Amino acid sequence: MSAASTSPRASEHRRRAARLPATRFDKRLGEILAHATDVFCKKGYEGASMRDLSRTSGMSLAGLYYYFQSKERLLFLIQKHTFTTIVEQLKTRLEGVGSAEQRIRIFILNHLEYFLSNQAAMKVLSHEDDALKNGFASEVKAIKREYYRICVSLLDELKRERGLQFSTRIAVLSLFGMMNWIYTWHHPRVDADADELARQMSDIFLCGVMNAARGRHRE
Repeated sequence: MSAASTSPRASEHRRRAARLPATRFDKRLGEILAHATDVFCKKGYEGASMRDLSRTSGMSLAGLYYYFQSKERLLFLIQKHTFTTIVEQLKTRLEGVGSAEQRIRIFILNHLEYFLSNQAAMKVLSHEDDALKNGFASEVKAIKREYYRICVSLLDELKRERGLQFSTRIAVLSLFGMMNWIYTWHHPRVDADADELARQMSDIFLCGVMNAARGRHRE
């Protein structure tokens, strides 16, 4: 592997890849990550091999090692891409929305839309949460902490706007508990789509939070 990385042919390959339009590179990267997600979903991270990933993606085993070095890096890229995409989409959708309740509804819709469209990724993220180590783990955790803090800020906004008293931490973790396991039971032919599911889940969550807080205030 080290010899390949320093050969003239490999160096020329790197230069050509660097000249490729970003959109073409991003498209190919997205395809490889999608194949890797499917393999990790079916076989589990520990059970999957780079040879499995090579066979599924159509990239040579040497090429896969050349660009990604290890299956851990592929898992890292899957997790980084997933959480970065969710956070960026959420920030865009929240722009200009003033109501705390509506912002929470957008948070729930954004989460469910992404994961119902990417259920294999959701399963991989849920089951392989502790597989990454060292720098990979730290970078992904930083993005996840940002996502968590956004949700915390939305619930705190609701508390201030409505004069409510409840544990933000418990509310946020309960909400993630509702959303993150839908891949275990959601069936498109039977269950509602993302819009309707988000509406119902938002109603259940918000009514529960607000009514419980009001009930304690009356006591």
